[in-house]
Parts: sequence; C-alpha cells; structure tokens
Amino acid sequence: MRRVSRPDTATAIFQTHRPRLVRLAYRMLGSLSEAEDVVQDAWLRWREVDLAGIQAPSPFLSRIVTRLCLDVMKSARVQRESYVGSWLPEPLVETAPEPDPDDLTLTLMLALERLSPLERAAFLLHDVFGVALEEVATTLEREPAAVRQLAVRARQHVQAARPRYPVAPEDGDRMARAFFAASHSGDTTALRDLLAENVVLRADGGGKVLAFLNPIRGLERVLRLFARLSAKNAITLENPVQVMWIDGLPGFASIERGAILQTTALEIVDGRISAIYITRNPDKLRHVAQTLDWGVGSAGDGAI
Repeated sequence: MRRVSRPDTATAIFQTHRPRLVRLAYRMLGSLSEAEDVVQDAWLRWREVDLAGIQAPSPFLSRIVTRLCLDVMKSARVQRESYVGSWLPEPLVETAPEPDPDDLTLTLMLALERLSPLERAAFLLHDVFGVALEEVATTLEREPAAVRQLAVRARQHVQAARPRYPVAPEDGDRMARAFFAASHSGDTTALRDLLAENVVLRADGGGKVLAFLNPIRGLERVLRLFARLSAKNAITLENPVQVMWIDGLPGFASIERGAILQTTALEIVDGRISAIYITRNPDKLRHVAQTLDWGVGSAGDGAI
C-alpha cells in the first residue's frame, strides 16, 4: 500500500494562519510580493521554534510578521522618498467583490502611508486584526499606555478615509464600465456626469513607464486631460479590458497604447467618482498580468 504523507504539526499550524499573515504583511507594506517574502521568512523562523513552548500560535506568528515588516519599512521609507511620481499600493485584485475581513480599501491604505511605522502597526493589529492591547505592546516592545496613544493618533489620521457608504457591487461595476467607455472615447459629457467636482487622479508609473508625476486635481482639468489623451492615442473600445475590484474599490484592468497593462481603481462618494488611482508600474502588476494572461509587455510608450 502506498504511504500517504501528511504535513507535520508545524506546517499545519502555519498554513492555517498563513492567509491572515499575508493580509497583515500586505496591509503593513502595501506590496503583495514583499508581504509574501515576509511570510516566507516568518515560516523559516517558525520551523525553528519549539512548539512545546508556544501556547498561542496566532499572536506569536503575528509578532514575528509585524517585526519583520517593521524592518522592511525602514528601508522602504528611504525608497519612497526617491520614488518617481505618485506611489500607490501594489493592487490586490478580485474579479468580483468578496467580503473583506479587514475592511480596508485602497483609500484607507493610502491614509495608512501617512502614519509612522509604529502607528501603522498599532492601528492594524489592534483596530483591524483585533489583537489585544497588551499583546500589541509586547509585539512593539512598548508600554500599553504608549501603544494606546499610537492607536489613538492613527485612528484620528485615517478616520476621514473610511468609506461612509459602501458601494453596491452592481453600482461599482456599472460605473467602472461607464468610466472606461467615456474616458477612452473622450466623451466629456458622459465623464462630467460621472466625476465629482473635486475629483483627483493619481498615476503610479514608478519611473518605469510614462505616468503623471503629480496628482491632477479638479473636474475641468481631468476632463481636459482625458479629452487630450483620447484624441492623441485613438484607443478603441475593443482593447482588452477586465472589470474588477481593486483593494475594495471598483475598477478595471486594461491594455493601453504601447501594450501597457494598467489598473484603474475608482473611489465613489455620493454616486460620483471622487478619486481615480491608475497603476502602471510593471513591477507592481506582475500578479495581475499572470491572472489575466493577456501577454502584455512590461514597458513602452504608454501615454498616461
């Protein structure tokens, strides 16, 4: 009889917690690839642990991942200071909206970027992942009172970024399709009906492909921008496009001029698009390209 191998106890425990650990690391770092690297590093450390001395694996593993993330963030801060243009998180995409156990959208993740690493860790562990304050204090090697203050300051900073009214999936899909059609055809009348007066557009090319270096603010400027782009690029609506949800926001992936893959996420407030987040940096879109399998290039003369 063929012997069926079974995972050992350490592997089984880690695999149970792995999805939550990846979510935690991704929320800390804003990069899915870096998050997976951190969790792999945590796994290697977990393999060396004597399980007999671990009463509660969940907080222990969270502690390892959080401290590894804090180490990564020290160098990441330096890299962000020299980043070319706007920085956006590596998009986490879904073809259909799924319930997010963390309730974090791309907008809220950008708000987290304004926090110090310790504030971010305190907020995520305590407010998002429900870790007890005393355990957060142990993880961050701070007194509970100090950690409480970290969480309070973080909460105040990100409060305005929390969505007041979640967008229904059917409304998000409808607006994403309408925005794609209007923006690529240069239909400024349709765009005017979709966009808020204070709409902001941010594009992340990371210096790898062309992208707007600075945010474009205001309805009239965004309208003129898309009218100019549609006339210049003559992109047809037959170009590949996939409506999807990007870090909790409705949007789409598309192929633009020069065979450039990009994702576009839309923040919708009171029935209007208040923010447009375009990610074009090919380093951040590898997993999206693999998911779509469109055979696109990683560089070119894309116009946005």
